[in-house]
Amino acid sequence: MAKILPIYGGQAVIEGVMMGGKYTTVTAVRRKDQSVSYFEAKKKEFRSLSLFKKIPVIRGIVAIIEASAIGTKHLNYASEVYDEEPGQTEAKQEESKKGFHLETVIGLTAIGILSFLFAKFIFTLVPAFIANLFEPIISGDIAQVLLEGFFKILLLIGYVYFISLTPMMKRLFQYHGAEHKVINTYESGAALTVANVREHSRLHYRCGSSFILFTAIISIFLYFFVPTEPLWLRLIYRIALIPLDLGLAYEILRLTNKVRHIPVLRWLGYPGLWVQLLTTKEPDDDQIEIGIHAFEKMRHRESVIEQNQALVDQVL
Repeated sequence: MAKILPIYGGQAVIEGVMMGGKYTTVTAVRRKDQSVSYFEAKKKEFRSLSLFKKIPVIRGIVAIIEASAIGTKHLNYASEVYDEEPGQTEAKQEESKKGFHLETVIGLTAIGILSFLFAKFIFTLVPAFIANLFEPIISGDIAQVLLEGFFKILLLIGYVYFISLTPMMKRLFQYHGAEHKVINTYESGAALTVANVREHSRLHYRCGSSFILFTAIISIFLYFFVPTEPLWLRLIYRIALIPLDLGLAYEILRLTNKVRHIPVLRWLGYPGLWVQLLTTKEPDDDQIEIGIHAFEKMRHRESVIEQNQALVDQVL
């Protein structure tokens, strides 16, 4: 039987890559002096959320909240440490580790979630307004929903395309590509060398870019079950359906990842992969190296945590 590999994920940060496992997340950042700085944020298990993590659709909402909180911490660290003077590396690392007390975690979690929701509201409500402007010409619930869906996907892809043209976002998307390439290399069983990683795809079925596109596609089907008139009621339904939309998109993302090796079903994930052609770029060797550093550091920390946990279980 084929060995079941752990599921790893990550994200791009300013001049670096964050990699996450079951117990912890680690970011590696290439500083201005070309040295590599690391930041670790262990995952905290909240018993009150354990049950929700087992319920389909709802577990997707929990996963988004956790990802937003963790991702914001790593983005904050990367943006700050990159601009620090070389001599402040160790002090900055210790300050970052000590600074994430309960208040800080709550604050960053709120910022991450609110930022995500704000973007989600924009990409949900604006297409509804635009489609409604065409109501005298294109009327009827079905026609309006399809038109709204068209504008939503167009707005999403257009936004990603135009920000990808900026130098800063291009570099961020290169690190995004490095993250995917490293994970694809690991999942293929090949050694994590720059040469090996370079040969693997920058696209991955579990990517958040795919998730965002799936929310846009799924929302079109959900809107068929609610009225489009009057406008105020239409907007209320759009907002009310956001949690369900997110939860279903999460389940679809999991499904496409599970069936990606089945020839007939792998096409289900293709729309998400096509979007990744915009949200990822081919990384250079230095960026690939950072992805490898982050992944190997995370794997090492995961191993240490598992060993410590095993020792504790033996004592108990």
